[in-house]
Amino acid sequence: MAMPVRRAVVMAAIILFVCCAARAAVLDGIQLPETLEVDGTTLRLNGYGLRTYSLLGIHIYIAALYLQHPSTDPEQILQSPDTKLLIVKFERNVSADASRNSWREGLQNNCQAPCQLDPDDLANFLAAIPAIHAGDNYSLLFTRDGATVTVSGQQVGVISHPNFATAMLATFLGPRPASPTLKQELLKGPA
Repeated sequence: MAMPVRRAVVMAAIILFVCCAARAAVLDGIQLPETLEVDGTTLRLNGYGLRTYSLLGIHIYIAALYLQHPSTDPEQILQSPDTKLLIVKFERNVSADASRNSWREGLQNNCQAPCQLDPDDLANFLAAIPAIHAGDNYSLLFTRDGATVTVSGQQVGVISHPNFATAMLATFLGPRPASPTLKQELLKGPA
């Protein structure tokens, strides 16, 4: 699929995420549609949750995971070649350095042998991560070919290595996610 078309599809998913749907879950005032269409494929809301920081429970972002085949098994989700969409709506500003450090730590914690990431791919990915502002929408579209990352509708990267894409999703669903609570919420499976 051509990049402008893929970008339009991801934009449509974000618009649906931010706007409304006939039947939707609601978290922190954000409506999360039960289904989204991506590249002609219906994705179902698998789970959603709130990422908080510190004992004060400061709200950082809301994440929603959409899958072709909802599941509560993180390994099955990570290994599946099916299309997956992770949408993250930020409620706080996050500096580029803090965001890069979070990704770096998450990838190191969840890409264990035999997983290996090319150092140049990692450096390029981290360099492309911008500062995040409250209200920004991240969209991570995972396919059998890799991943496409957009921020508020602007494509910031294409990951052409499926192993790297899997490692990215593992930062949320892997053995050592940044938030075990959010991992469990994303893995709720069908309602």
